[in-house]
Amino acid sequence: MRKAILSWSGGKDSALALHELRQDPHVEIVALLTTLTEGYDRVSMHGIRSVLVEKQADGVGLPLEKVYIPQNSSNSEYETRMKDTLTRLGKQGVTCVAFGDIFLEDLRRYREEKLAEVDMEAIFPIWKRDTGELSRSFVDLGFEALLTCVDSQMLDGAFAGRAYGKALLSELPAAVDPCGENGEFHTFVHAGPVFRRPVPHEKGEVVLRDSRFYFCDVLPA
Repeated sequence: MRKAILSWSGGKDSALALHELRQDPHVEIVALLTTLTEGYDRVSMHGIRSVLVEKQADGVGLPLEKVYIPQNSSNSEYETRMKDTLTRLGKQGVTCVAFGDIFLEDLRRYREEKLAEVDMEAIFPIWKRDTGELSRSFVDLGFEALLTCVDSQMLDGAFAGRAYGKALLSELPAAVDPCGENGEFHTFVHAGPVFRRPVPHEKGEVVLRDSRFYFCDVLPA
């Protein structure tokens, strides 16, 4: 059995990937791996506080590996910190890293090339799945999430903070991917079949950053 870690953003695609991998008898997920921005102590773009990611990890019953990235980090600095972490995990027997990517070919190639440098394999458990089917499956499986970040150039900022469910999916414009795979929105998943217990939370204020991104703060309850 291959030992793997799962790249964990705190969002729905990560949760769906974990759900798929737990049904694969050839892969053992031994930890979640998340990147946090120094100073903000949040997941980049998703805006999720580290304390809530910790509660997610506890909820799914896995240890959490944190990689802190400086604000306005260069790509080379990001890659160095990730490589150091993966090298350490490789010495502990980890041979694979799983991702919740769905159809971004350039991103997949980038991940595969960087993992090859540390003799690791990339796994994409929901790759090329139809995003309409995936979004409906997420809801039907009993997962619960809310939108934490909305790119107002692609979707109305009023969607920030809303629950990701059938009502929201029915209201998304046709040009918006139902999984937000093009960066239209990001989510925070707080309940579902991969969790032993839901993550207690409450919604905070919605703020506009960079005159573009609407962030809904999520607070631990």
